[in-house]
Amino acid sequence: MVSDSVKFNYSNSQKHKYINHPISLRFLTYIIQMAQQKRFKTLTQNLKDKASVIAAVLSPKRHASSVRVHVLRATTHALTAPPSEETIAAVLAVGQGSDRNPRACIDAIMDRLHHTRSAAVALKCLFTLHNVVVKGPFTLKDQLSCYPSYGGHNFLNLSTFRNDSDVESVELSSWVRWYAGVLEQSLTVSRVLGYYLNASRESQESKKIILSNASNADLLYKVEALVGFVEQISHVPDSLHLQRNELVYEVVRLVGDDYRSVQVEILLRVEELLERMVDFDVGELNELVGYLGRLEETQEKLVLLFVNRKRNNGFWDLVQKTKVKGMAKKREIEGKWLTVVVNTGAAELTRSTNPFLDPVQLSPVPRVDFATVR
Repeated sequence: MVSDSVKFNYSNSQKHKYINHPISLRFLTYIIQMAQQKRFKTLTQNLKDKASVIAAVLSPKRHASSVRVHVLRATTHALTAPPSEETIAAVLAVGQGSDRNPRACIDAIMDRLHHTRSAAVALKCLFTLHNVVVKGPFTLKDQLSCYPSYGGHNFLNLSTFRNDSDVESVELSSWVRWYAGVLEQSLTVSRVLGYYLNASRESQESKKIILSNASNADLLYKVEALVGFVEQISHVPDSLHLQRNELVYEVVRLVGDDYRSVQVEILLRVEELLERMVDFDVGELNELVGYLGRLEETQEKLVLLFVNRKRNNGFWDLVQKTKVKGMAKKREIEGKWLTVVVNTGAAELTRSTNPFLDPVQLSPVPRVDFATVR
């Protein structure tokens, strides 16, 4: 039997042999170099943040200086955590007051966003803007929705954002592009609805009364916009493992709150449309079924993103039920149509649903000025 001392010596000799292996030495050297580069990068970024704050403090434009300092403190290069609630609250507070403050605040955030190559800084800028939409005063929201010219597709101008400095930055860049698209779509939906998603003071019962008086076209138009927002959320990057990062986690949490609000808005309109479906024409049915089909295609990715936190099976059951009923209603209407075959003779012949005719028998009908009738 081998003694403990022999085992210990054997183990040490094996460990010594492994460490001196050329591949192991190269790997350890690589790890050490990467750690040193990361420490150097962090130090450089901290110095840049401090230098930016000092430059802002020393700016002769005292009014803009105060706003910029708060924005810089909320959008540091550190990737370890999102801006604190106190830091965000300070940005929102400095954006109130005189007419100049809201514009100066939004301009400072946008300037920071469009002049950085850091994915962490860009994410924090977008996170700050998202908080403006969710919790900011109306004057601040108004300035954002009008920047630079009533918002719109890609108004944040980040669809090509990319930082190739390392693998982590490349992955985070895709989250920046996605998050910018979500915020753009959120503002678009707010304009379509006439209110911000998280700012409506109407109860669900009050909204139902308002929707009951809306036209079919208005309901379908708003459902389309809401579905577009859900689709944008579902285009989330594949690197879902980055949710372990606290900043990315908080971003997803805020987006999840918006998604829950959008679900409620869609739910109310789909319920109203379901009640009216008996009087729909084929065009309206095509629209509704198409929108609900697009919505169902997002479900799988949304479940992965929110890990069932926002699953809401009742919502998806209603979507499927309405879609199936709409498709059945569409088939019912189309089944009643008569396809008129225009002939060069004195009369037209049609394949008729007349039960008194054989399946292949043609029935003459008088000449008409249209090709199809119901």
